[in-house]
Amino acid sequence: MAVARRVFACMSAAEFGWFLDPVMDRWDPGVELIRADSAIGPDAMIEHLRKTEAPVLLTSWSSPLTPDDIAQRAPTFKYLCHTCGTLKKIVAREAIVNGLLVSNWGRSISRSVAEHTLLLMLGCLRNIALVQSSMHVEKAWPKPATIRGLFERRVGLHGFGNVARELVKLLAPFDCKISAFSPYEPEEAFSKGGVKRCGSLEELYASNDVIACVAPLTDETRGSVNEKLLRLMPPDGVFVNTGRGAVVNERALERVAREGNLQIGIDVYEEEPLPAASPLRGLPNALLTAHCAGPTADRRVDCARFALKNIANFFAGLPVEAVIDAAKFDLQT
Repeated sequence: MAVARRVFACMSAAEFGWFLDPVMDRWDPGVELIRADSAIGPDAMIEHLRKTEAPVLLTSWSSPLTPDDIAQRAPTFKYLCHTCGTLKKIVAREAIVNGLLVSNWGRSISRSVAEHTLLLMLGCLRNIALVQSSMHVEKAWPKPATIRGLFERRVGLHGFGNVARELVKLLAPFDCKISAFSPYEPEEAFSKGGVKRCGSLEELYASNDVIACVAPLTDETRGSVNEKLLRLMPPDGVFVNTGRGAVVNERALERVAREGNLQIGIDVYEEEPLPAASPLRGLPNALLTAHCAGPTADRRVDCARFALKNIANFFAGLPVEAVIDAAKFDLQT
């Protein structure tokens, strides 16, 4: 039986406005789009999938959970295309194990995350956390002992995936000497970007003024940024993490940062939201943001365009990008 060229989109009215409406001029007129507000709940969503025989479900943050028995309840449903990142509240792991094709926003947010990484790097070098606290809380006119620039700095990238490669582009005007550690990327990826490949994390951390941790969370990377690594950095170095919170041992990071020399810029944490009692809060050398590196509101359209491309590939029988299998699902926050 031929697959119906039909997509069922289930998200809130606001999310339709953020993700889908801005790209409707690119929608394939040969694909029928059926919309429903995510407030209908999981049972009604599944019933819509069953009745419409839509093979594709388009979801966002508010979408109801797709259960583990979806293959039995909506047998024509084959592909869940998520416009956002984490899927823990969107689809049951067992549904993926049972063969449901699932994708998320993948590399579409990489340049936004890279932009935020650059922001944290600059903010740390210019001691913005201390300055803002002094200006707003203490009503003072601060003169930090150390304010530095990014030009001609030695920058190390812990991880060399899509975000790191976008960051290399953004760093070009600063004439930085860039090196990176990633055991899985091919050699040509480094040479193409003019990036030196480090043979170990120890080499990376010991030989750079600024470290941007953009590594994925895997069994190998979990907790890999420990006190030993952080103490290899220059005493007045900068450590930024916009990758995954669990890659960093937060207790170790807090101990080293509390000494007052290492500047840290953190957007992701082991526990989110960051607990009010976290020892990272209040440190004058800690520039903290609330897991907001990407996408910015104006760049959600990038996620939508990525989703549309994946949907077109699905109907054309081509590979879908950013597929989330059970192993990748387990590593998501």
